[in-house]
Amino acid sequence: MQLNSSAFKNASRIPVKHTGDGEDLSPPLAWNDAPAATKEFALICDDPDAPTPQPWVHWVIYGIPVATKELAEGASSKAPAAFVQGTNSWTSGKTVGYRGPAPPPGHGIHHYHFRLYALDQALSLPPRLDKAALLKAIRGHILAEAEAIGTYDRK
Repeated sequence: MQLNSSAFKNASRIPVKHTGDGEDLSPPLAWNDAPAATKEFALICDDPDAPTPQPWVHWVIYGIPVATKELAEGASSKAPAAFVQGTNSWTSGKTVGYRGPAPPPGHGIHHYHFRLYALDQALSLPPRLDKAALLKAIRGHILAEAEAIGTYDRK
């Protein structure tokens, strides 16, 4: 399975409009070659370079129907009712849905891992799960994973 974005190439800089310094729009993502037995998708974006004990979570979205092959730019703010969004690592402001890269100034380049999971069944999970709860719920149901990595830094 492959995951990519038309907004940035793998391991390259995420455009400002997809960050906390810009419009904070979730980037467009597309995938292909999911296993034939896939029934649903889930996606997590996090930053393992964050100066926190655990990677900083930027987006948790799940319940993505199997017929879906892409998330359009800004999908977090206009996701279809079939999609379910979880909580990110922010404790105030927009705590559900996508929040783009916003690393501490001068902290160096951060790597944002967008991980797509192909699942063997539709799980009907409740909204607002955090990353840990989603990973626990999908454990044993993951058929394949794909990853796209974008970078961002603030001078």
